[in-house]
Amino acid sequence: MLKNHLIIVFGMEHYNPLGLIRTLGRYGIHPVYIAIKGRGVASSKSKYKKKVHYVDTIEEGYDVLLKEYSNMPQKPFVLTTDDDVQSILDVNYSKLKDMFIMYHAGTDGRVTEYMDKKRILEIAEKHGLKVLPTVVTDRGIVPENLEYPVITKAISPTEANWKKNVFICESEEELREAFEQIACSKVLIQKFVEKKNELCLDGFTIDQGRQSFIPMGTNYNYLIRGYYSPYMTAFNFEDQEMLGSINSMFEEIGFEGIFSVEFIIDQDDTCYFSEVNFRNSTWNYIATFIDMPIPLLWCEAMLTGKIDQNWKKTFPDHFTAMTEPIDYKIRVEGGNVDLAQWLMEFKTTDVPFYLDAEDPEPFRAMVNNWRVFS
Repeated sequence: MLKNHLIIVFGMEHYNPLGLIRTLGRYGIHPVYIAIKGRGVASSKSKYKKKVHYVDTIEEGYDVLLKEYSNMPQKPFVLTTDDDVQSILDVNYSKLKDMFIMYHAGTDGRVTEYMDKKRILEIAEKHGLKVLPTVVTDRGIVPENLEYPVITKAISPTEANWKKNVFICESEEELREAFEQIACSKVLIQKFVEKKNELCLDGFTIDQGRQSFIPMGTNYNYLIRGYYSPYMTAFNFEDQEMLGSINSMFEEIGFEGIFSVEFIIDQDDTCYFSEVNFRNSTWNYIATFIDMPIPLLWCEAMLTGKIDQNWKKTFPDHFTAMTEPIDYKIRVEGGNVDLAQWLMEFKTTDVPFYLDAEDPEPFRAMVNNWRVFS
């Protein structure tokens, strides 16, 4: 049944779509890739793609989607890997819903509404998840009664260069200095905690959020202050109370799609909700290696209206994954481990995000343009 539907991957040239394309390809499905040009080429080199449309902008990609694929005999699936790509489809949901099967929350712009970090924090807290004290302010305006240190963030992941708006500030003076470099007009300021780790949960929902499948969690094998780590361990997540809160949150939103939910783990093991990514997560490629292809399972569930909990597989102990070029830059070039140790860990990693003996060209392209990908 699924093979009657074309699958379209739409996103920036990056290792996120590479994992998605390889997941589909391992199960005999060759997707079309609408590739927004980045600084380098890797994902589009995969042998598993059916066709690649290279575009310069999201808007150009959207036009290709409508022109080439809006009148197919069976509605194609559109799987997004970037927040801003997801947002343009979301705000045009009523126009697209009869042409494509895609991530959505039932009305135009509703997913984009919950990409707002303050909005998603509010609904997460409503459904029983712990959140850190947070305020939103205009750039340059220091709120009263802040408890330092704080971390600054763009209010939305669709902000241009949103990661450059992240600053950890130990004092009001440092916050004022950060305002001089922050580009976004609205700034989210959150209490900063020295994390013990992070938790990322990957899964999907169907049936307007009433059914969910969350089979996978990841923790990081080392920490980077204010940022995520490119070396991680995957496992089955079983905290039913937290899963219940997440499920009820998605049901209120009405979301149908693939997602990841991120948490900060404090030194006392308290999990603080951070954000939701309402699109394909890079990390869910890990589950493909234990015969649990999350993107394909979502497509199947959308067609049948059912989630089979028997799809859940058990991760082996110490099941690791690595983003090779970024990890090498941080740990080897950064002087944190020697090359011999890194090579040993690289060789024993269960899931490298670029290296694949069955699909070698993306790895070669990455190595040939190392600095772009690290």
